[in-house]
Amino acid sequence: MKIRLPMKLEGSEKRVIQLNLWEVVTDCFTYLTKPFELNHDAVPKIPKIFTCPFSRDKQYLFDIPEDKDQFFPKRVRIQIVDYILRRKRFTNDEHDKADFGIMKMMSDGAYEGAYPLHDGAWKVSAEPNKRQLLYTHWAYWRNVGKMQPLDNIRDYFGEKIALYFTWLGFYTFMLVPAAIVGLVVFLYGCFTIPNNIFIQELCDKKNNFTMCPLCDLRCPYWQLHKSCYHVSVSHIIDNGATVFFALFMAMWSTLFLEFWKRQQVSVQYKWNLTNFELEEEPPRPEYIARLATSNHVKVNRITGTKEPYVPLVTRIPVFLASFSTMIFLVFVALVAVVGVIAYRAAAVSALYLQDNEKIYKNASMVTSATAACINLLIILVLNVVYQRVAVILTDFESHRTQTDYDDSLTFKLYALQFVNYYASIFYIAFFKGRFVGRPGAYRTIFGARQEECPAGGCLIELFIQLAIIMVGKQLIQNNLVEVILPIVKKKVMQWIKKEPNEGHCGESAWKKDYHLQPLQQNLLFHEYLEMCLQFGFLTIFVSAFPLAPLFALLNNIMEIRLDASKFVRQQRRPVPDRAQDIGIWHGILYAVSYLAVISNALIIAFTSDFVPRLVYTMSYSKDGTLTGYINNSLSYFDTNDFPAGAKPDSDPLNQTQLCRYGSYRHAPWEEDKYGFTEQYWHVMAAKIAFVAIFENVVFIARSIIKWLVPDIPRRLREKIHQEAYATNEILLKTELERARGETAMMGVMMSSIASAVGDNVRKRDLAVNGDYERSSSYRNAVNESQSSTQPPPQVHVINPYNDTLPRYRDTSV
Repeated sequence: MKIRLPMKLEGSEKRVIQLNLWEVVTDCFTYLTKPFELNHDAVPKIPKIFTCPFSRDKQYLFDIPEDKDQFFPKRVRIQIVDYILRRKRFTNDEHDKADFGIMKMMSDGAYEGAYPLHDGAWKVSAEPNKRQLLYTHWAYWRNVGKMQPLDNIRDYFGEKIALYFTWLGFYTFMLVPAAIVGLVVFLYGCFTIPNNIFIQELCDKKNNFTMCPLCDLRCPYWQLHKSCYHVSVSHIIDNGATVFFALFMAMWSTLFLEFWKRQQVSVQYKWNLTNFELEEEPPRPEYIARLATSNHVKVNRITGTKEPYVPLVTRIPVFLASFSTMIFLVFVALVAVVGVIAYRAAAVSALYLQDNEKIYKNASMVTSATAACINLLIILVLNVVYQRVAVILTDFESHRTQTDYDDSLTFKLYALQFVNYYASIFYIAFFKGRFVGRPGAYRTIFGARQEECPAGGCLIELFIQLAIIMVGKQLIQNNLVEVILPIVKKKVMQWIKKEPNEGHCGESAWKKDYHLQPLQQNLLFHEYLEMCLQFGFLTIFVSAFPLAPLFALLNNIMEIRLDASKFVRQQRRPVPDRAQDIGIWHGILYAVSYLAVISNALIIAFTSDFVPRLVYTMSYSKDGTLTGYINNSLSYFDTNDFPAGAKPDSDPLNQTQLCRYGSYRHAPWEEDKYGFTEQYWHVMAAKIAFVAIFENVVFIARSIIKWLVPDIPRRLREKIHQEAYATNEILLKTELERARGETAMMGVMMSSIASAVGDNVRKRDLAVNGDYERSSSYRNAVNESQSSTQPPPQVHVINPYNDTLPRYRDTSV
């Protein structure tokens, strides 16, 4: 187990650290962020220190305090104890390979829990301690506008949890410009509604556009100006600024990920994680217990120890079964989406048959809102099912190390949650209204006509769906389920079992912590998953929901304090694990950012009306404006071509000869009756060209940004080299001084030996002559031996048999 501890520093080395420490890429924002800084009188800064892996043989390199018990920080002590407890055997039977580790004893029921204790109470009135400091200056709600004490979080909870809060804080900070731009785009859409030519023509009652019925038989013909409200609302998110915002968010996601790499490197330098190397991970206790009776044993090439393993013949069927189950669960989510689609079709048909005019006119809007709520409920239910099934599958796969286990579980859960949350949104964005056919030849699903996009397009419905799912997920699942529900459950259990509260004065520290929430196996997994799903909503569908960054910013401001309160107040103290980065989640964020470019290009091209309007103004408009665009984008249909049972019963005398519908098709009096016009293919080619141009422009710009923004800041790279040089200098200087001291001591010893040999020779000569007892050498030796009172020298020797912490004792030589 490698533990990095502070080294001894001379004056020159100390000056190296004190000069220009912690200069990061956000230096230019120092003045702007000054009002949000912490009160460093109450929360003192923790300075950067030189460290190197501790070795008992080279303890002279380390800055050992006078109180030897303070040499190892409490965070390190917890790590050492946890390392021992997880690997210590509790039986003398060497053939029983599964009987080791505290986790195995807990699974067998010997213990109910194993956890480090908190540093006292969190309440302000309690005796000052680190936990109280974190609550007062971090988890308390009045600190919403303040920066996080990341160094203190790392000192108390360890690097792994501190890295999560560092990433979440940086992500929230980067959301500020995105939220501002998104709000500006939203307000631009609101303020430009009165001056939009397209909306003016559509809302003008003088333009008598009689539209074809929205359903068979029951639905009447209707006037296009009655959809003025829906089209006006749709303009808020379907305007020229939408394209700019999609480009901006594509660049924003790139800048966020690139700058996070720089921030992460800076944090690694500050917390001595630059040279962090994972040790050879031991097998998981669950893995050993599962294979305790296995006859398949092999020698670990790194450790040289024998351990059981799962042969390939057994592993292949297991992974095939796991993969098949994953495919089945994906189909379950898709079936749920199809069920919602069927509900939409049935609900629209039923609402159109109502006599109430308000219900009839808003049938599409009511169906979309209720379908989104049903979809949210299905998502929350499947979310619980997916989590349990994913854990069962991952346990069934018998992964050897905890890293392999976590990566497999992360991949499963994120893949399932991705399909669960995004399937219905992808349907609205790319499939709804694309394959409905035309009047007189509609395509059906489950015997009913497919849903059509309203007059304002499907973008407004996509906006509603995103708002309900995103806001509903954050409000219900993140806040209610994660925070409020555990508190209520705890209070109920305390009332049923008549357990005292955490702050009961008569209880010991371990009993107080025992009443707190037990820690989950993957402590930060759900926190990262929640934020990565939010990142997907922000980037993949941002062109349809410009307010998404603002909602995400408000949610994350609350999320930081809720998570902080959960760690400080509600949960038992976790083991302060070390980690170098945020792990596999960084790769997932990169994949989502690339998918977002393609998704936004397709939404703008095929879901919004941006490209058709652009083609019209450039190629078909007489004055280069949208004047006449509505008449140009509507085709004619002869009502006599309705099949039996589809013609509206509200027009029995057939007074309406022609009706209009949105498409680029030939009129019934033309040769190619209801065939696609040349403009249709022109618009389709423009859409494809827009997607290609948009993607290439964004990807090229992303590549340029990556090239311009190095992963490591120049000044930080210089500091890393400077620290490596200073560390080598310290090692060489210390070793050289010790070598010189040993050489000088050896010289004294050799001189003493030579002198003793000479005296012995002289004594022998005197003894031969019988004069030794009368010689001055004999008298001096006797006098020195009688008058000498000097005690033997003392040296400090480390006790090598202590398993956890070094203790010192004096041994006479």
